Amino acid sequence: MTISQFPIPAGGIPSGDTASRPGSPVIGDTYYNGTLELLEIYNGINWVAASAPPATPTIASVTDVGTFAYASGGAFDVVFTPGVGGSTATQYNAFTTSGGFSGSSSSTTVRVSGLTPATSFTVYGNAQNNFGTTTNSANASAVTATTRPQAPTIGTASTSGTTTNVTVTWTLGATGGKNLSAITVTPYLNGTTAGTTQNAANTSATSMTFTGLTMGSSYTFKVFTVNANGNGAESAATNSVTIPELVTLDILVVAGGGGGGWLSAGGGGAGGLRVGSGLSVTAGQTYTVTVGAGGTAATGSTSSPYATSSGGSGGNSTFSTITSNGGGGGGAYNSAGPAYQNGVAGGSGGGGAIGEPSLGGVGGAGNTPATSPSQGNGGGTANYNSPGGTFSGGGGGGAGANGTSAAAATGAGSGGSGVSSTITGIAVNYAGGGGGGCHNSSTNNTLGGVGGTGGGGNGAVGPGFVSTSATTNTGGGGGGGGWNPGGPNSNGAQGGTGGSGIVILRWS
Repeated sequence: MTISQFPIPAGGIPSGDTASRPGSPVIGDTYYNGTLELLEIYNGINWVAASAPPATPTIASVTDVGTFAYASGGAFDVVFTPGVGGSTATQYNAFTTSGGFSGSSSSTTVRVSGLTPATSFTVYGNAQNNFGTTTNSANASAVTATTRPQAPTIGTASTSGTTTNVTVTWTLGATGGKNLSAITVTPYLNGTTAGTTQNAANTSATSMTFTGLTMGSSYTFKVFTVNANGNGAESAATNSVTIPELVTLDILVVAGGGGGGWLSAGGGGAGGLRVGSGLSVTAGQTYTVTVGAGGTAATGSTSSPYATSSGGSGGNSTFSTITSNGGGGGGAYNSAGPAYQNGVAGGSGGGGAIGEPSLGGVGGAGNTPATSPSQGNGGGTANYNSPGGTFSGGGGGGAGANGTSAAAATGAGSGGSGVSSTITGIAVNYAGGGGGGCHNSSTNNTLGGVGGTGGGGNGAVGPGFVSTSATTNTGGGGGGGGWNPGGPNSNGAQGGTGGSGIVILRWS
């Protein structure tokens, strides 16, 4: 390369002020600029300093990068504008005024990394070449460093054992300086993602119920959070949890029916009846099934007519969370007063009996939604019409209808009807109330109450005046006892026993 000097003074290198630079220089021409007090060389485009540090740069912008992981810290991109005068810079340097963070680059864009997330920093800088380093620039405006969110601290995964849902818990980490936009839970099967991720209900949640998992499989779960910068790191995995294998059942739960009353008595109330569809139970788990027994018939004496008890209530039947209440016993006659004359409350209530010197006793109440799930109906009221009239008990309530009350013209009340179910594949009636019994004090009073469909026993009726017990495994109420003083079966005051209940489960 040929270096030429123009003009060539006797003293050597051309010199002068900035305006006196040669008008048609070639690459390599040198010139001493007295205005800037430095030696310049022409690079083919401009005159540049050849023997001095760069001029002090200014900071054009500081931008938060934000896309780094929380553990790596935040980062800024600092853009410099070169100063006017001085030699060309070979390196630009950026510094924070606190925390001791810095970065360098051969370009005018410098990245400063490892910044504390969610912290505000002020930045300044300088430039340098082989002749020296400039003075520092003015400080730029403060900027907050952000990152993607920190990984949550994982908690536990648990299942109730009665659903396929799993509850996952965690503790949130730092947000990385920006608000969270989602909390995401991912299921893993043998270390591999096993299903679609699901989001928590809100960005402050610390637990969620994960749904749609495969029965019999064992899962672990990981959680990550999201902000405007992107997805944060995943947490560690939870404990492994196995999804229970569930069986969906249709069920029929019928309690034992109540026993019939003693002498001109009320029929027993049917056992409570409850049905269910879609009840989930866990395969392989032991469940207790309780089938209620039928209630005993009332007791008393025909030699000095009075009862010593009401009809006995039936036993409750239970499966899992479903309980049906036993039917109420029928009311019983008491010549000394109203003791035992009212029907007993139950799944369905027992019918009332007569009780001198009072009028007929009332039927017992069935279950109502106010006290428990509706399971049956109330019993009927007795009729006491003296002298020479009707002495008859009310019918026991059934799962499908109230027991009817006794009347002078028709005799004892009938048991309330039961309910038909096809859970076994054929239609079968269950939980009919027991019919009321009658007292043969006149030739017109020979009509005992008929038991309700669904196993209810018949009340005592002439000429034999014998009541019948309810059908077993139906939850029907026993028939009410009658009486025929001096006639056939004059001791036929005994009521019938209630029918035992039944529990039927069906699944596919």
